[in-house]
Amino acid sequence: MEEAGDVVFRLTPPGQLLFASRRASARIGAAAPLAGSAIATMVADADQAALAAALAEVSESRGTKLLEVRIKTTDIEIWHELRISAYDNADGALELLVVGRDMTVQHATEERLRHMATHDALTELPNRLLLSDRMRMVIANARRSGQGFSVATVGLDGFKKVNDGLGHPIGDAMLRMAAQRLRKTLRDSDTLARVGGDEFVAILPGTATEAQIKLVTGRLIATLQSPFEIESHTIYVGASVGVAVYPEHAEDEIRLLALADAAMSRAKETGKARAVVYSPAQSGPPQHDISLEAAMFQAVREGEFQLYYQPIVDASTREIQGFETLMRWKHPTLGMVPPARFIPIAETNGLINLLGAWALKAACVQLKQFEEVAKRSLYISVNISPRQFRNDKFLDVLDDAIAFSGLLGEQLVLEITEGTLMIDPVHAESILSKMAERKARIAIDDFGTGYSSLAYLKRFPISVLKIDRTFIRDLPGSQKDGAICNAVLDLAKHLNLSVVAEGVETEEQLQYLDQRGCQYIQGYLTGKPMAANVALAALKESIHAKMVPAELRQVAQ
Repeated sequence: MEEAGDVVFRLTPPGQLLFASRRASARIGAAAPLAGSAIATMVADADQAALAAALAEVSESRGTKLLEVRIKTTDIEIWHELRISAYDNADGALELLVVGRDMTVQHATEERLRHMATHDALTELPNRLLLSDRMRMVIANARRSGQGFSVATVGLDGFKKVNDGLGHPIGDAMLRMAAQRLRKTLRDSDTLARVGGDEFVAILPGTATEAQIKLVTGRLIATLQSPFEIESHTIYVGASVGVAVYPEHAEDEIRLLALADAAMSRAKETGKARAVVYSPAQSGPPQHDISLEAAMFQAVREGEFQLYYQPIVDASTREIQGFETLMRWKHPTLGMVPPARFIPIAETNGLINLLGAWALKAACVQLKQFEEVAKRSLYISVNISPRQFRNDKFLDVLDDAIAFSGLLGEQLVLEITEGTLMIDPVHAESILSKMAERKARIAIDDFGTGYSSLAYLKRFPISVLKIDRTFIRDLPGSQKDGAICNAVLDLAKHLNLSVVAEGVETEEQLQYLDQRGCQYIQGYLTGKPMAANVALAALKESIHAKMVPAELRQVAQ
């Protein structure tokens, strides 16, 4: 019995000791024999009620029960797991046997595992899991008190050069030093977490005014501007800080963190070593919306994406010559999701290749229907995204669309931005030449808003220039815009290129462009983007711009 556990006791059902092992007596530090004492006096006050209940339960049920209590020793209280069981002694009387196991090592291991699960291994700061828990607590307190708070994301400037130039051990040492400096700068009531790489997040309760934020962020930036002395290296880095404020900017932890991160990205983009408080106008929405991304994949499966068609008309006759294809997403609860929200996400995750291939094929097939109704030849214009253009399967997609629809290559205009061409001019020249071999025409979309070099007009097989709406909007009153449009039209004439003016909204703009030899126009004046059935009706009834019903002008572009 002495070796059955770290402590062993025999008890009466009420809890009076009949026997205590030598190890139990030594551990408790008893000067006199323990027999006759109450076991309750040997455990922590907070655990006595639970122990009494367990003894009563085992006495009644004659079963077995496990219970953790703190046993008092000469110096500290030590957690033990007690196994309590009932038995009849030689006289047939009920007794209880208590065998205890020291839980110190197990508790230390569990505590270490808990710490590892909630803290960053490198800096010992809270990680994302603990940050999220702290954030929820601060939000709950803020709701009760009505007092705002801030979330600041701190990103080191130029940290990559440390890892690349000096190695990861030096980089790790610098991160540990940065964490220590930031922690010393903040109050005990603030939470500082490392959320990955060279980024830290600080929760700042009670910091909500402009002056308070300026003071704290100034200290955070200043503490990281001092040189880092690591081994024989003196390293200088800075920090960019983004701030989101509760409840002004958001009221939930995920949104607050996303907006603070967006503000930090803005700080890096606009010079680094500075703090930026989130502003929808400047920072824009977070760059990647995971929930929207998930909805996009669902939308593909459910067929929620649609193609709209905006007429491109002859500037002189106003007769429809073709259509630009525009992708739309009609979500069952969000309604029409703007392309500016979903196209960048599709570009990032590669979904644009699937959507782009579908749009190209569907638009080519739709053009055949348009021609059947119009009883004449038309053309279709389709936007090609940068990722599509760089995809090694793009030419196969193009061939498939032309073959499937039976279109002539010259009836297809592929719109590409200047920036897309200049990412890799050698690759662009090769692909554009192969597209031209298929007779497809190449249009430069938003001409004049990208690269200023005109060399690519000579180098690449381009057929169409589309003047961006920013140069049309203030016509005919703006002399500068007029000069730009005249220059583009003159350039196109000498290079034998067609020109489409985008964003034409008034009769004065149309007349101005027509008088200066612009062949084609596109804009709200002659028709906003419309569903295929509406476009078919426009062709069938020979509806020109001035006859377009008012409801068509309400279709959002």
